[in-house]
Amino acid sequence: MIQTVHLDDTTLNGKKLRRELHRYKKGVRFDNPATNGTVPEGYMTSKEFRIRASIKVNKFCDKHGIL
Repeated sequence: MIQTVHLDDTTLNGKKLRRELHRYKKGVRFDNPATNGTVPEGYMTSKEFRIRASIKVNKFCDKHGIL
């Protein structure tokens, strides 16, 4: 069975646990959304952010007659 554990590595205990878990080569895996391509719920990719920001800037400029 696979367990999902969230460690707060800004705390002393979180740092200790993370160092300890990194020692194991089998049975422990660390997922990094930046490298595996999966975007956590509530987040967006940088490409999606740029598209949304561009749309919002254009709407603002059109609304206020800037462009």
